[in-house]
Amino acid sequence: MTFGFVGTGNITEAIVAGILAGEGQGPDIVVSPRSAATAARLAALSPKVLVGEDNQHVVDAADMVFLAIRPDVAEAVVRALRFRPGQRVVSLVATVDHAALRSWIDVPVEVVRAIPLPFVATRSGVTAIFPPDPAVEALFSDLGTAVACETIEEYDLLATASALMGSYFGIMDHAVGWLTARGMPETSARAYLASLFSSLSTVAKRDASRPLEDLRHEYSTKGGLNEQIFTQFREGGGLDALTRGLDSVLDRIRTNAARAKE
Repeated sequence: MTFGFVGTGNITEAIVAGILAGEGQGPDIVVSPRSAATAARLAALSPKVLVGEDNQHVVDAADMVFLAIRPDVAEAVVRALRFRPGQRVVSLVATVDHAALRSWIDVPVEVVRAIPLPFVATRSGVTAIFPPDPAVEALFSDLGTAVACETIEEYDLLATASALMGSYFGIMDHAVGWLTARGMPETSARAYLASLFSSLSTVAKRDASRPLEDLRHEYSTKGGLNEQIFTQFREGGGLDALTRGLDSVLDRIRTNAARAKE
């Protein structure tokens, strides 16, 4: 099995690093020469990684082709390539749907969309894929967790939720800043909050059958400090702002997908 990566950016680097960190033989990997420094860095990790002569070389060599390119150049890049009938193509291109990809490729291929996050590099990522595909699910399960969506609507919702990463770090940064402004060393503040948030995520994952509302009440004593913060956040419009942000991202994803069909 050979994996080919058209586009050699951060996500390609994370996926390849995660694959190479696994045990066993693993696939051969061919990467695009487009980002020369990244391609050279990946090739230096293992003799199983080859830098292709160009994008067509990557496609020709691969059983499974990953499209890891920006949406604004995707059509031009994909239309210039010749794919084999039956080839499996995994698109990591945000907002470009199956119909557009198939029209650009113009031969019958198996198209799967995926949203790998940077954590796949340490084999701890969660990756949404659509439609379900055993080979793609197996890969991303090895790199953490694969969530196979049954409908495009589910996939778009998870793509929207993925946009919360920046907000997570923004909230942590704000809280660390609040603590340091009041005299706490930044390293101590950051270490404390990172461990706190990590522990809370562990609880949410471990007790997956329990409603999150129940967990909120369990971790918020009646009339206590946790309840006070959440009440201020809710009454100050925090939840409404979060809903508006999610709605706006989902609208953007759907609008961009509709434009790609035109």
